[in-house]
Amino acid sequence: MRNSFLPSNGVRGMLLMSFMLLLTTMGVAQVSATIDSTSIQIGEEIRYKMQVEVDSTQIVIFPDRKAFTPLEVIESYTIDTAKNGGRLGLTKEYGLTQFDSGYYTIPRQKVMVGDQVFFTDSLKVEVRDVLVDTTKQKMYAIKPLEDVEAKFPFNWKKWLLLIGLPLLIIGGVVFLLRRRKKKKAAKEEELPPYEKAMLALQRIDESHLLEQDSHKEYYSQLSETARRYIDEEVYDHALESTTDELIIRLDEEIKSGALNLDKHIIEELKSVLKTADMAKFARSKPDLGTAKADRNVIERVINETKEAIPEPTEEELLADEEYRKAVAQKKQRQKIIFGSLAGVGVIAITLGIFIYSKGYDVVVDSIFGHPTKELADAEWISSAYGSPPVTISTPRVLIRNVYQMTDQQRQTLKGNETFVYGSLEGNFQIVVSTVLYNQPTEVKLDEVVDGVVGNFESKGAKNISVKEEEYETLGGAKGVKVFGNLVVKNTVTQKEQKKEYLMLNFAENGGFQQITLVYDEEDRYAKDVAQRILNSVELKNAKE
Repeated sequence: MRNSFLPSNGVRGMLLMSFMLLLTTMGVAQVSATIDSTSIQIGEEIRYKMQVEVDSTQIVIFPDRKAFTPLEVIESYTIDTAKNGGRLGLTKEYGLTQFDSGYYTIPRQKVMVGDQVFFTDSLKVEVRDVLVDTTKQKMYAIKPLEDVEAKFPFNWKKWLLLIGLPLLIIGGVVFLLRRRKKKKAAKEEELPPYEKAMLALQRIDESHLLEQDSHKEYYSQLSETARRYIDEEVYDHALESTTDELIIRLDEEIKSGALNLDKHIIEELKSVLKTADMAKFARSKPDLGTAKADRNVIERVINETKEAIPEPTEEELLADEEYRKAVAQKKQRQKIIFGSLAGVGVIAITLGIFIYSKGYDVVVDSIFGHPTKELADAEWISSAYGSPPVTISTPRVLIRNVYQMTDQQRQTLKGNETFVYGSLEGNFQIVVSTVLYNQPTEVKLDEVVDGVVGNFESKGAKNISVKEEEYETLGGAKGVKVFGNLVVKNTVTQKEQKKEYLMLNFAENGGFQQITLVYDEEDRYAKDVAQRILNSVELKNAKE
């Protein structure tokens, strides 16, 4: 009768499943992300907030700074924690910004909660240009040209005298000091194992490590002294063996008769090595009396072991002599290598000073060469291309691209000429195109801008961004400047290359003129070369 009120097995199973489901639901983490604004001006901060609700026993790993590309992380704020019963609410904020206008997507972020991975939603933001009132902006006169000191060529003799000679003197002093130190170390290395062990114990006594409360270092040196002596005289793996492995091996040596050592000495050694292990790994600090007694135990172990080792045979002495010769030859080779490295070091230091004073990129590119730097340093050519002519200065002569007009084009065009240097996949490309109409024709530059993407896509480019602004040459020719970025795949390496492009479009002298420059985004010389080319662009009779 007492069981009549208990639930049946089926009901109990359902209750148990419900209870487990509740526990599972309570343990699941919740991750969300928000931003305080979807539209900012260039350089303004966006607050990206991530909120995670987890069990208090779980470890949470938030994303690092690189995960927010193409936006830049200007600040990673401290995690704010709020406790709610057995769960924690974690709030992590990042300060993001971008210094180029456009539409950007903050990628979804990965958050590790224990062994589970959670992803937030991606978020879109707009970065707006800062509007400038040009009617109120004060204009200033163009500053006159000034002569600047050229970085190259170097006066090598002067630099070698001022830098190389002191470096050689410093290098010589360092070499002598290191040689003296190595000679001293070599003499100590040549000592027999017993004398080396006694010298090591003497240095431990003189170090005053116990007075400085450095028990860990004291016992480390004490343990190493005993192990090194045993390694050289008894068991050649004593240094890398554990305490138990070493004691077992010594017991085997005693049993085999190779080592006539008292068992009590082995037990004392084991006790000191165990104490040393505790001091090194468990931060144990034995009292001063115990530490000094352990030092005496090690000395006694070394002395007893020396007495217990049988005298070497004649074959062992000969083998040892061969070993000493091999060591001497090795040291001789090391001296030769060290001398060579010292010479290389002096050269490296001298080169480092040049890099510090002139810049790494300039020195490296001057020694090994750089294709775009060679363009910048070349003797530039000014020439007029096409009809109506475009006058432009370039580091290389542009080659006419043979282009046959169709019959339909001949009805409206007098000429269509294109001049090219380089290729879209190369380091730097220059293209000058001119079109001359039979009849006066109004060229709508806005329509030209609309066709930029299609033009690049026809050449295999993708991810093309387009920006435009009004442009005026020094001679007064007005046009439209189109610029942006694109990605093109190299047909040889099959790798994608990020490029920047600049395009000037004019409708002057009854025709249409277009100058296009494309170069690698990471090329440190390309922008200066491109700007120099753009500054040289002029259209004849532009003011007429």
